[in-house]
Amino acid sequence: RVPMRDGVELSANVWLPAGGGRHPVVLVRTPYIKATDRYTELGARYAQHGYAFVVQDTRGRGDSDGQFDFFFTDAADGYDTIEWVAKQPWSNGKVGTVGGSYLATVQWLAARERPAPLTCMIPQAPAGTYFDELPRIGGAWLMSWSLNWINGTSRRTAQGPVLGATDWERVYRHRPLITMDDAMGRDMPLYNAFLTHSTLDDYWRRIHFADRDFGRIDLPIFSFTGWFDADQRGTMRYWAGIRDHSPGRNRQHIIIGPWTHVGAIHGGSARLGEMEFTPESVVDVVALHLDFFDWCLEGSKPSFDFPRARVYLMGSNEWRDYDAYPPKEMSPRSLFLTSGGNANTLAGDGRLTWDPPADAKPDRFTYDPARPAPSGVGGAAQAVDHRPIERRHDVLVYSSEVLTAPVDIVGPVSVVLHAASDARDTDFTAKLLDVYPDGRAIKLGWWDAAVIRARYRNGYEKEELLTPGKVEEYTIDLGHIGHTFLPGHQIRVEISSSAYPFIHPNPNTGNPIATDTASRVARQTIYHDRGRPSRLVLPVVPRGPIP
Repeated sequence: RVPMRDGVELSANVWLPAGGGRHPVVLVRTPYIKATDRYTELGARYAQHGYAFVVQDTRGRGDSDGQFDFFFTDAADGYDTIEWVAKQPWSNGKVGTVGGSYLATVQWLAARERPAPLTCMIPQAPAGTYFDELPRIGGAWLMSWSLNWINGTSRRTAQGPVLGATDWERVYRHRPLITMDDAMGRDMPLYNAFLTHSTLDDYWRRIHFADRDFGRIDLPIFSFTGWFDADQRGTMRYWAGIRDHSPGRNRQHIIIGPWTHVGAIHGGSARLGEMEFTPESVVDVVALHLDFFDWCLEGSKPSFDFPRARVYLMGSNEWRDYDAYPPKEMSPRSLFLTSGGNANTLAGDGRLTWDPPADAKPDRFTYDPARPAPSGVGGAAQAVDHRPIERRHDVLVYSSEVLTAPVDIVGPVSVVLHAASDARDTDFTAKLLDVYPDGRAIKLGWWDAAVIRARYRNGYEKEELLTPGKVEEYTIDLGHIGHTFLPGHQIRVEISSSAYPFIHPNPNTGNPIATDTASRVARQTIYHDRGRPSRLVLPVVPRGPIP
């Protein structure tokens, strides 16, 4: 039982090396219940390697007392736990932290409090950007994530099996959003609070890192993420913050594989959707953890024999090492959207070209929130063939010429749109795809789609509705991607206004999202002429001349 400063006690399990003595400590804090086979196995492996291993239920979860409240109590609780661990008779006073997803974010929150015993950390796939990752992305409400995840962490036990009996289509069609949890069958105060705080206000700033926070963290850090990791954006926020502001920037390492969120935690697999990778893409993450801790925590190794950045390029299927991330040799290159005004569907005339556009007709489509475009195919969205979605008239499709030489990209990808809508609010979505010689259009990147909700186009601190018909510039962040577009392939981007049920279909009314029950059709126009160059921006790493 670990006492917190407010008198609440949290529950932890402890594994110790045989033979007694004092040892460096590896700490995990989880809301997903500590009493699982995974931690039994990890505890034994760490103890056999000479470490004390502690896994703790976070506040209000499992055997821990108190009320669960997302990340909002984890900074203080993490600090108090680290200080307590360091004072135990089996501890030598040095503490390292490890864990993925929620278990990674709590490491950052504790590190911001600067507990003296904290010596190094391994955050795998942490969340960290709360209007651009969860519970919103680009300001658009993550409808499926919010209900599933919050339900799973409400009260003290997991609720996953019960969700299998839910009529999700009925739930997702329920309005208003603020009572969608009740329609699912469970009142969830955290769900309601997330919806109610619809701007980046003081509620969220408690866990939002500012540049000065990174300047106070001086630790060796080994970060993990994947090209398909749903929390990649958080990893990159923390990585850039330490790189640009921390005195410990030279003791930071990152590995990025062809991994999903779970893969970034457990080491991945050689296949995802319709993409295959080499066996070398799968890594023993615990072995890497131990190598890192042996250097920074136990001190048995003089150095950590690992590059500053190791990334796996899909397509060419190879690991590459860099002394910085993004690579210093990376340069943004634009592929410009163009058409004859008929880019709708896979059969349209949308093209991507390296040359800046001349005057061209805009593309138009109608977005009906009652008939949103699906976010995936057959229940999957990542690394699968999206041609069934591209047959819809409310999806614009732009493709490059067939490549005659490889194009390598490593780093952040974005789409810049010059667009107008006749609605007061709406969404614009984007996807990057690799078109294979057999015609398959395989979606690259994390989540199901990238999106910008128009009311947040100028930032998340306030909501600004549109002037109908006015052309606005939107930047849609597609995350970081490492990929080789091979000869014989094409580069493709999809533009639309919905991705259901991944994001809540914008009702286009401009009303408050949480309580809105109305909806209307929006007519969208995408401009791509000389004065309004809509474009896909790729982080190109030179390999040879670009065709």
